Amino acid sequence: SGRHRVPRASARLLAPVGDPEKVICVGLNYHDHCQEQGAKVPREPLIFSKFPSAITGPFDDIVHPQDTGELDWEVELAAVIGKRGRHIEEAAALEHVLGFTVANDVSARDWQMRRNGRQWLLGKTFDTFCPLGPAIVTREAVADVHNLWIHCSVNGQRMQDSNTCHLIFGVPALVAWVSRFVTLVPGDILLTGTPAGVGVFRNPPVFLK
Repeated sequence: SGRHRVPRASARLLAPVGDPEKVICVGLNYHDHCQEQGAKVPREPLIFSKFPSAITGPFDDIVHPQDTGELDWEVELAAVIGKRGRHIEEAAALEHVLGFTVANDVSARDWQMRRNGRQWLLGKTFDTFCPLGPAIVTREAVADVHNLWIHCSVNGQRMQDSNTCHLIFGVPALVAWVSRFVTLVPGDILLTGTPAGVGVFRNPPVFLK
């Protein structure tokens, strides 16, 4: 009816899923991201996680922890699980996906890559290290999830610009793989990996201030 419209400038957009049971992440899942760091293409998906408490709204501030001097960005396509499943067949995997949204897998590279034996979990899961949203695009509305442009800009400068056609393991393969180990439930978030253009592999490296 329009009676309850709120100006965009007056509204705070929240994450479309605020308290998922699991936030599952995938490393080294774009060919161009492997190339930019001279890494071999994985033979199996590399899985790690973030705590759900890392989730924040898509336009909320990212809190820069005093404990890191190497704060980096990673734009990612995120799949939102809509149907419970375990040992899901790859051919049926998309039936378990409600839809897709955008995530930023914010990373403290010093913790992830060097500190105390490479603390991947701690380097990935500070509060506000997973901006998410704002919208979920339903699976049926996406013609081809493996042909989507994905990009990230920092202070108006385009840093990442790629396409999901460069994914090493596609969404069905990831859903099937993860469900071999854990039961996927509605609301779970699956970050599918980041393309080339992150700050740490630039010459010289560039980090968020």
